[in-house]
Amino acid sequence: MSPQQKALLLPKKQGNFEIGSRSIPSPGAGALLVKIHSAALNPVDYKIKDLGFFVTDYPAVLGSDIAGIVEEVGEGVDNFRKGDRILAHGKFSNDFAAFQQYTLTDARFTAKASYEKIPSSESFDSAATVPLGLDTALVGLHGNHFGAGLTPPWTKSVGESKKPIVVIGGSSSVGLYAIQLARLSGFYPIITTASPSNEELVRKYGATHFFDRNLSGKEVKAAISKITDSAIGIVYDAISLPETQSVAWELLANDGTLVLTLPASVKEDEGKGRKVISTFAGPHDPQNEELCSSSWAVVEKWLSEGTIQPNKYEVLPNGLEGIIGGLERMKLGQVSGTKLVAHPQETQ
Repeated sequence: MSPQQKALLLPKKQGNFEIGSRSIPSPGAGALLVKIHSAALNPVDYKIKDLGFFVTDYPAVLGSDIAGIVEEVGEGVDNFRKGDRILAHGKFSNDFAAFQQYTLTDARFTAKASYEKIPSSESFDSAATVPLGLDTALVGLHGNHFGAGLTPPWTKSVGESKKPIVVIGGSSSVGLYAIQLARLSGFYPIITTASPSNEELVRKYGATHFFDRNLSGKEVKAAISKITDSAIGIVYDAISLPETQSVAWELLANDGTLVLTLPASVKEDEGKGRKVISTFAGPHDPQNEELCSSSWAVVEKWLSEGTIQPNKYEVLPNGLEGIIGGLERMKLGQVSGTKLVAHPQETQ
């Protein structure tokens, strides 16, 4: 019998999470076996549980954000070895998911996490806040299929473009990475909305102008007109609820692009040219593979140089079990400007 591990299982569609056990998988070609030290939570995790999308096989293991230590290296992988500290973007497949003690990762979407600026005891927690948030921002801005198709910042030396960008929900995980990528791509001004309590946070990550998220679209538009005469060609709505989409739509230029993280509730204008794109950040999707494998090749450098800053985080107690309460808090809107992280190895 293969060795067993503890995992947080969703036993059936729209069921309740429970701690169970499953076999530790073995890495095939191009994969790594990773002992997970930190796994971060995302809104998509409770939405999968509540709505039953993305997953077809049960019992299911969820979770996309992985940080840990390489235990075994699959055939054909030559840039990682046993003992490497890594972060990786998982997928909706039990052997590649985050909410368990061991998982497989695709070496193309894995990066080393031994960056000097963060103490080693904290580096796993910090690293786990990166994968899904960064990829969602990245694909939304730079993807040709699921995004606005902007030139990725690593492919050219970017000067200040003097083009404005608006990020709705700048203090969310995705929002903070969108702000940072906008800075790397030379946008100015970088305008964002968030709670007033998170103004300092979004400015620290690179926002040049901040507005209260409770302002109407008309009020934000009037305020932006005092900052820049340029039309707003891109709005990234990291929240994407109907009310934030309507604000974003009001700000957008006639030939602009609105990037969403959820399905669109606004309708594209006939003839006016405004586009709406619902992004999908799975790096394993054929439409995203080339872009994401290129970006994951620079993630270690970005993190070690401080070019990209991970999210602030809070560690949940009780290992995998803590994820259940953490997802409930997220669903109730009780988490702001902070990523929740669990330690699967501490599961009782």
